[in-house]
Amino acid sequence: MHVRYAHHMETSCGFILLNYDSVLLLQYPQGHWSFPKGHVEEGETDHHTTASRELTEETGIVDISIDDHWATRTQYTFRRKGRMVPKQVYWYIAETSELDVTISHEHTNYMWLDFDEAETQLTFEQEKDILRSAREHLQQMGKAV
Repeated sequence: MHVRYAHHMETSCGFILLNYDSVLLLQYPQGHWSFPKGHVEEGETDHHTTASRELTEETGIVDISIDDHWATRTQYTFRRKGRMVPKQVYWYIAETSELDVTISHEHTNYMWLDFDEAETQLTFEQEKDILRSAREHLQQMGKAV
């Protein structure tokens, strides 16, 4: 069987969004749980801009504070219309005092969970690793998470 690959890598940006010691997870229609994220749109040159826009579109949350001292990138491939598509996601930590979430049509549910619960709930191992890394960073910064 011949596998066809897309010619360009997709890029998305997202947040590990915190409300004190809780982490926001969103459920996708396919059933998996993940962090808020989305594609870089034409003309967007700053990843924080993309991640912030996507967060607002997906959750209604606007008021955030971004941690400039932590970032990571993941890379994977997924199948779309018979093609394997390479994708990279740039991840950042942000904090908010907002708890009310208005999910978009792109998601079916959301949960604010503590770090241990969020790690268990996340579907993909790569994202569990991201959460552990973010938690280590926050603990090194003196936050009780």
